[in-house]
Amino acid sequence: MHLIENNNLIGGSKAPENIPEEVTEDDEAIFSRITSIELNPEQQERITSPSATYPLEKSLLGIHWHPESVPLELILRRVSEMFPRACESLLIPTQHNVLMSCNEFSGVEVDCYSSGFNQKVQLLIHFKNENLAHADVFKSMLRHTFKYRSSQLFDYIHAITSPNEEWISKAAEDTGSGQSMVHFVQIIVKKIKTLLDRHAGDIPEDALKNKLIRNFFDEYRPVYGDRLINRAQLYLTAIKQIVKSHFSNQYFYETAEVIEEARSLNAGIVIPHPEQFWPILLANYDVDGYEVWNPQSRRYTEFLISVLNENNKNRRPGQKQLLIFMGDDTHMSEKIKPPGIQDPAKAGREIGLQPAWNDFSVCKQLICGNIDKAGVILEYRNRLLG
Repeated sequence: MHLIENNNLIGGSKAPENIPEEVTEDDEAIFSRITSIELNPEQQERITSPSATYPLEKSLLGIHWHPESVPLELILRRVSEMFPRACESLLIPTQHNVLMSCNEFSGVEVDCYSSGFNQKVQLLIHFKNENLAHADVFKSMLRHTFKYRSSQLFDYIHAITSPNEEWISKAAEDTGSGQSMVHFVQIIVKKIKTLLDRHAGDIPEDALKNKLIRNFFDEYRPVYGDRLINRAQLYLTAIKQIVKSHFSNQYFYETAEVIEEARSLNAGIVIPHPEQFWPILLANYDVDGYEVWNPQSRRYTEFLISVLNENNKNRRPGQKQLLIFMGDDTHMSEKIKPPGIQDPAKAGREIGLQPAWNDFSVCKQLICGNIDKAGVILEYRNRLLG
């Protein structure tokens, strides 16, 4: 394996050379902390006390957000505090590959595979709760998808601890990481593997995600400092991207299969992030609408609205109009971390906070399609209840 010989890191710091390879009591405490679903009083306070409120907002739309380990009761308190005068609302959680309910509706964000353009895509699927009484097949599909998606964490760990020499070398070269950094990361990830094996069966399923590694390294910041951990995270991200690029899509269900099963249960279906897998716009899937904006997908918002407006003009008589959605893609677990180790971009997202609805350029396109947020809420709610 060829690695960059220069071990100097940001600010002249170097990866430590003599760190304990065995799991310590501190490592056990870190692992317990980052996999726990119990929130301490300080974390609960972070959830229920938003940094801003929006008293002028009358319509609240949230159909793309992830509770993760945060109880819905606390989330709803936060949302109520943020939007105290919202008089029409539609709030449906969309955990990744896990159904969750909030009031009269349930939702999920499903990973699936579109073989026509050879790409993994995602669907937001929403249900009236009563329609899930006979959803055994759909729930089994979700369990399979969740289990397979979670296996990527172990591929990620294996690539580092085995190691996959080609991938490690590429990640090191791409990020300017020296041998000491490679060794440092490998030791820590081996500790994580040991802890996963040691506590197998006791770990909440939702914790088995790639971000477990990121969160574990972040807990080392008081010991090794931000510069070193930031550099380690850069290297880890490079490896993760390589692992993801080699993660086979063939074990996901076909997008059309997921849609067909969801429609048999009278579900509503929305395409999120269309700019990230744009061929889905040409696939003509049976969906209710498209997400044209969220914090990760906002480059083509106006263009997407114009395309959907044109599509709606050409719909056949009796065909339902394609709806336009904005999604906040909020990940609530980011908000329970100490502020110093939060990802600012993710931590800044809020359920129902979609400023594009009030952007003047976006509004021009929305007006052309006779679209507003209150109308979308009413129409989609009626479809789900119908």
